[in-house]
Amino acid sequence: MEDTKQQWFKDAKFGLFIHWGLYSILAGEYKGKKTDHIAEWIMNHLNIPVEEYRELAKQFNPVNFDADSIVEKAKEWGMKYIVFTAKHHEGFAMYHSTSDPYNIVDATPYRRDILKELQLACEKYGLRLGLYYSQAQDWDDPNGFMQYRDNSSKDFQAYLDNKVKPQLTELLTGYGKIALIWFDTPMETTVEQSQSLVDLVKSLQPNCIVSGRIGNNLGEYMTTGDNFVPRLPYEGDWELPATLNDTWGFNKDDHNWKSPDEVIKLLLKVNSRGGNYLLNIGPDSLGNVPGGSIDILDAVGKYVQANQDAIFGTKRMTYYPYELDWAEFTQKPHKLFIHILKPKKVIEVINVNNQFTKATILSTNEELTFQNLVTCEGSHMVEVRIPKSYHAKTNYCICLEMKEEDPIFEPLEG
Repeated sequence: MEDTKQQWFKDAKFGLFIHWGLYSILAGEYKGKKTDHIAEWIMNHLNIPVEEYRELAKQFNPVNFDADSIVEKAKEWGMKYIVFTAKHHEGFAMYHSTSDPYNIVDATPYRRDILKELQLACEKYGLRLGLYYSQAQDWDDPNGFMQYRDNSSKDFQAYLDNKVKPQLTELLTGYGKIALIWFDTPMETTVEQSQSLVDLVKSLQPNCIVSGRIGNNLGEYMTTGDNFVPRLPYEGDWELPATLNDTWGFNKDDHNWKSPDEVIKLLLKVNSRGGNYLLNIGPDSLGNVPGGSIDILDAVGKYVQANQDAIFGTKRMTYYPYELDWAEFTQKPHKLFIHILKPKKVIEVINVNNQFTKATILSTNEELTFQNLVTCEGSHMVEVRIPKSYHAKTNYCICLEMKEEDPIFEPLEG
């Protein structure tokens, strides 16, 4: 069981991932050929030579980027932390790296430190800042690992010593308090090499959390597969990294957006199973956040803000034996929250043996009529009457207060 031992992470439940780099210029297409993979992997998948890819930096001028606006939006959406790609697999640093001139300040006409601006905005709006750093894959460095290639002749330790550790030191000493380092794709990294990175992080910022993808079971929380939700509640601290469409980096042709209803359901499913939902946006090369992302998250944010008590600080649900298409559950001590996702006139939750004392619509505190009953099959249940004005509504939450600290769900019988 992974454990960050940090209450803020356990309570956070919702965070913003930002994937951004030179790949946003290509937007999924290079010399007329479109990638059928995720856009930030275009250098790898289309075999773009390092020398050609590096030329993109001369074009990178994201004049529309506004750190303050993005962080303010994240706060409006109810997110508690941000994870920004300081260096992705392409090897380009999205901050002012003094150890490698291949960075946004020294190699582009933009010449501004995006990460410093994000740091200041997070401090202004009270969000925690985490950093994604690709510690193993680096397609620009001759000794960095590369997926789908033979890495046997590379001096990976030299890459760690000469690039990774100096850059991690810069990130952890020059940008204030870093909440977590989001490592990724450890590949053939040895236990000793992973441990050396953990030790470096902790020596510089002891409270900085190390993500599960450091490799070799050395992370402080479990990171699921991208967009993969655990089927059952998972014990320990964990996080689901997820996209709003089919890519992480900006792809001009990817309009397969999830609906707000889908995102709300996924957020609640993750939260009910004990995890945090780290949801991604991918700005374009000018620094604009795609309108589709904004529209979805504006709608999701309204639900989150209206039902904060049923999301933040909730804990892993006791296993409920039925799959419901109309609701998701979350819980706190002495409270069971029923998130209503489809129109209902009467709510019946069977196989629950608690003494409920009060039922309200969470966002308005309107009291509802309810009964503790026994079904004709002999299981316990609670029945809640929904006001007529809510019969056609979706995406609201009912709070059931109970004498017991936790829900008591009965097993299936017969």
